[in-house]
Amino acid sequence: MAKIDFNDDTPVVIIGSGAGGGTLANELAQKGIKVVVLEAGAMQSSATFINDEWKSFGQIAWLDPRTTSGSWRVAKDFSGLPAWVCKTVGGTTTHWAGASLRLEAHEFKARTTYGEIKGASLMDWPITLEELTPYYARAEDKMGVTRTNGIPGLPGNNNFKVLAAGASKLGYKQVHTGNMAINSQPRDDRARCMQLGFCFQGCKSGAKWSTLYTELPKAEKTGNMDLRPESHVSRIEHDAKGKVTGVVYFDKDGKEQRQKARVVCVAGNSIETPRLLLLSASSMFKDGLANSSGQVGRNYMRHLTGSVYGMFKNPVHMYRGTTMAGIIRDEAGHDTKRGFAGGYELETLALGVPFMAAFLNPGGWGSEFTEYMDNYTNLAGMWIVGEDMPRETNRVTLNTSVKDKWGNAAPNVHYDDHDNDIAMREHAFRQGQRVYEAAGAIKSYRTPPYPSTHNLGTCRMGASAKDSVCNAYGQTHDVSNLFISDGSQFTTGGAENPTLTIVTLAIRQADYIAKQMTARAI
Repeated sequence: MAKIDFNDDTPVVIIGSGAGGGTLANELAQKGIKVVVLEAGAMQSSATFINDEWKSFGQIAWLDPRTTSGSWRVAKDFSGLPAWVCKTVGGTTTHWAGASLRLEAHEFKARTTYGEIKGASLMDWPITLEELTPYYARAEDKMGVTRTNGIPGLPGNNNFKVLAAGASKLGYKQVHTGNMAINSQPRDDRARCMQLGFCFQGCKSGAKWSTLYTELPKAEKTGNMDLRPESHVSRIEHDAKGKVTGVVYFDKDGKEQRQKARVVCVAGNSIETPRLLLLSASSMFKDGLANSSGQVGRNYMRHLTGSVYGMFKNPVHMYRGTTMAGIIRDEAGHDTKRGFAGGYELETLALGVPFMAAFLNPGGWGSEFTEYMDNYTNLAGMWIVGEDMPRETNRVTLNTSVKDKWGNAAPNVHYDDHDNDIAMREHAFRQGQRVYEAAGAIKSYRTPPYPSTHNLGTCRMGASAKDSVCNAYGQTHDVSNLFISDGSQFTTGGAENPTLTIVTLAIRQADYIAKQMTARAI
C-alpha cells in the first residue's frame, strides 16, 4: 500500500470507504491519481465477520452518539440510533442486502412529474436517466448485478416462493429474485452465494459485492492508495481563497493528524457528511462549509419503510437463503389513483430471532407479540421501500449538548412523515398483507419503521447554488475542490435501493475529477 506524506498536497483525500468513497478511490487510483482514504472504522474481513446478529451489530455498526427529534416513530423507539449504518472499512456495503436497482426516468424529474406538493421541497435532479445509463451499465458490470450482463438470477428460497405465490394470485407481473450484487455464479475472483442467510452480517463467503474486498484491494494494487482505518475526521480546512487544503483527523491512537490535499471528497453518508461540513464552519463559512444555500443538512430522506410478516400453518424458514433476493416491482411507478405521488417496492426480508424480537413491535409485549415469536419458523417477511418526500425541515443539525469522544457535537436527526409518506405506507402495508393472504397466510402483521440503512439527501445536487449544495457531479457550488460522494447528494430518493446509484455517481464523478485535475481547474 502507498504511504503518502501528511504534507503532500497533491492527493485526493476521500473521507469514507463505502459505496461512494470506496468506489471513487479505486476509480481514481486506476487513473494514476494518488488517493488517501480516511475511514473512521476498523478493518474487518470475511474471516472476522460474525454470523450472529447482535455480535455482528456490535462489530460493524456506527454506534457513536446521535440524537433524534420529530414525530417519527424511530425517535421514540430508537432515540440514539436513527440509522442502521456501519463504521468499518467498506462502510455499509458490508451490511447492505445487495439489491441493485436503477432509478426510473420519472424519479429524476420528481418536481416536473409530481407537481407541487404542499410541505415537500421537491426539485428535479440536474441529470437524467439517459445521461446516467452508460454509468449504470459500468456499475452493474463492476458489481456483478444479477439479470444484467448475462448473469443469472439467484435461486428463490422459501421466503421468495411464498411472496411469488401471493403476488401471482394478485396479478403482479414484475416478480423475481431481484437484481442483486451477489454472485449467482463465480465471478471477479469471488465465489457464488452459499445461501448462508447472514447477508447483513458482512457475507463470510465474499459473494456479495462490498468495497472492502473488491474496490479497495484493487485500488491498493495500483500503488496509488493510502488507506487509513480508524481515522475519524473532525474538520476540513481551507485557505484564504476558500479552497480546501486538507483535513484534520484523529488516528487510531487518538492523536490529531493533518493531511494536506488537492481535492477533498466527503463520503460519510447522509448524517456524517453534513455534520462534518457544519463542524468545519469558519469566519469565511460561518454557517458551515459549502453552505451558502443553507441547504447543508436539509432534505433528509430515509425511504418509506416498514415490514409485513405473514404467519402460515406450515414452516417457511424464511431465514434460510439470501436475505433480500425477492421483489415485487409493479408498485414502483407513479400513479396518483392510489392516492399518493411516487411508488414503492416490496422486497423479501428475513430477520433472525434477536432482531425480530427487537423490531417486531419495539417496546411491545403481550399475546400477539409472543404468538409471532413462537411461530417464528412459520413466518414469511417482506420490507417496504418507497420514495419519501424531501422536506427542508427534515434535517441533520449539530447537537452541542451531546459530544463524541473527540469533543465534537453529535448529529441530531429530525424527521416528520409527510402526508404522502403516510398514504404510501398504508397502501404498501395493505398490499403486502394481501400478498400473504393470497398465499394462504393465517394472519399477517405490520411492523413500524426502524432505523434506516437508506439515508439520503442533506447535501443535494441541483442546478443552482441558491437551493442546492452541489452540482450534477457532486462538486460543491461554493468550493470547487470539495465534492460530495455519497447518498447525501440525492436530490430526491426514488423508490429503489440507492447503492447502485451511489456507485454509478462515483464512477461518473471520478471521470469528472480526473478531467478537472488534468485541466488544472481544481
